[in-house]
Amino acid sequence: MERFQQSRGLPADGVCGPATWAALVEAGHRLGDRLLYLRTPYVRGEDVAELQRRLGALGFSAGRVDGILGPKTASAIGAFQENAGLTADRICGPDTVAVLGRIPADDSHSMEMLLERERLRSRPRLLSDAPIALVGGDSLVVATARLLRRSGATVIVLAERDGSAAAAVANELDTSVLLDVRLADGPSCDAFYFATEGFTSSGGKRLAELLARELGDALELPASAPVGMRLPLLRESRMPAVECRLGPPPLVVERQAALAGRIAQCLADWIAEPL
Repeated sequence: MERFQQSRGLPADGVCGPATWAALVEAGHRLGDRLLYLRTPYVRGEDVAELQRRLGALGFSAGRVDGILGPKTASAIGAFQENAGLTADRICGPDTVAVLGRIPADDSHSMEMLLERERLRSRPRLLSDAPIALVGGDSLVVATARLLRRSGATVIVLAERDGSAAAAVANELDTSVLLDVRLADGPSCDAFYFATEGFTSSGGKRLAELLARELGDALELPASAPVGMRLPLLRESRMPAVECRLGPPPLVVERQAALAGRIAQCLADWIAEPL
């Protein structure tokens, strides 16, 4: 179980919770096993991720390789079909899979990674023009939001503790960045960003590196490298997202003011230089 969780970018706790069970179900699908098309709720699975990787490697922007078939992936299916002389019905069936399999593709560069970097380069670089979403209603998050607002930022504090729900709200509000700060039981200063085979969030990784360095210093903990994960909040957000886990709680409470200042500064620095 732990080995499977690690392979899917989930916490390797050996417990088959909702996220692990969903990953097990999704892992059972291979490209060509079923028809893939846009519907509600969105289709999820390893077959969708493989489709996104193949389309992206061929230059068709199918969105992030998140294994979720949304509008961007459906549009990419249609664009590929039209380019390949197939009926552009945006349904990935046997004919589309067969043509995909016949075309060699260099998947060393993800089209969506390049597009994310371009979007970040064109984003506003002023704190006042880049809405920020923070997850949680604890005192550290509230203190961070207060500091950012004093600097002119627009900050939305999301009370949702469920990662999928928080990502959905941030997506609807079209924020520039999403940050979730959680307490850990023991000494911890871990930062996670979205990464999977064929895609790494460059913006998320950059912010995670800033936070890991600054918060580790504030807590006087050994620096730990940020880790690419597929946690629901990271996977389902359309903007760069980071999840931090800090501990132990008594130390976090004791150094709350310093931590809030470091988090606010990291976000300001990231907005000014997201790559």
